[in-house]
Amino acid sequence: MNSLNAKKLLLTKWTAVKAVAKQKHFLVSKVIQPEPPTDPIELVEIEAVFSKATQIISWRELQDATVWRQGWV
Repeated sequence: MNSLNAKKLLLTKWTAVKAVAKQKHFLVSKVIQPEPPTDPIELVEIEAVFSKATQIISWRELQDATVWRQGWV
């Protein structure tokens, strides 16, 4: 997988390898800015495409190919 840059994740599309609450397709809806802003970005908010449910995860979790696939597969 290509290396990810936390600042460029906004509005990227992801597919869960195993459905999360019957949802497979997600969109990064927000990159959460740390406090203080000089700290590195750690968290993103993902939104289920169908239900619009959101959850906050570490952006590094998206690098785990056993859990996430980039794009809508």
